[in-house]
Amino acid sequence: MHDNAPDDRYDLLVVGSANADLVIGVERRPAPGETVLGSDLAVHPGGKGANQSLAAARLGARTALLARVGDDDHGRLLLETQRAAGVDTDGVLTGGAPTGVALITVDPSGDNSIVVSPGANGRLTPEDVRAAAPLLAAARVISVQLEIPLDTVAETVRGRGPDTRLVLNPSPPAPLSEEVLAACDPLVVNEHEARYILGEDAGEGRTTGPRPCSRSAPARS
Repeated sequence: MHDNAPDDRYDLLVVGSANADLVIGVERRPAPGETVLGSDLAVHPGGKGANQSLAAARLGARTALLARVGDDDHGRLLLETQRAAGVDTDGVLTGGAPTGVALITVDPSGDNSIVVSPGANGRLTPEDVRAAAPLLAAARVISVQLEIPLDTVAETVRGRGPDTRLVLNPSPPAPLSEEVLAACDPLVVNEHEARYILGEDAGEGRTTGPRPCSRSAPARS
């Protein structure tokens, strides 16, 4: 773990999920009760948190990841991939449950269906965040998503440094406290998430809540 001297800070700390993506290509998705044949199974490192830290590191940002994976092959794949990209994985905890898994079917047009078993992601606790206080203090920007428990997200908000910027992608959408919303700078949402989090009047101004609100394209994985 690095100290938090001004010249030794992380550009980005991601607090979030790490999954193994199990992907099968299909000609069409099955109807209820129907079985269809698909392509060979492909296993990829994934999860919203791990994807963000991997992308940031590959773009040259000094990046760390706070997450939880299982003591299994999927967890080892995720750790190896992050480390190979230069991500600091000192904050990645191991054990407590199997690594989270996303079961993904993809049709020829690229449309997908996804079922996620959170696994170890659901065991990332507020206590884990508090134990990683030096990591939070050393981050210029902290990014969080909602594939981890909401109380863990709230603890991340409370534990960040006074000059640390918080970026939240509320996916999958869930009710958020005013404390969390007010800390977001920015809140990154697609149309569905904007309506869920901000209400049907998402396009109108609010007197409370996040500062800038950035809309993204619909998620595809």
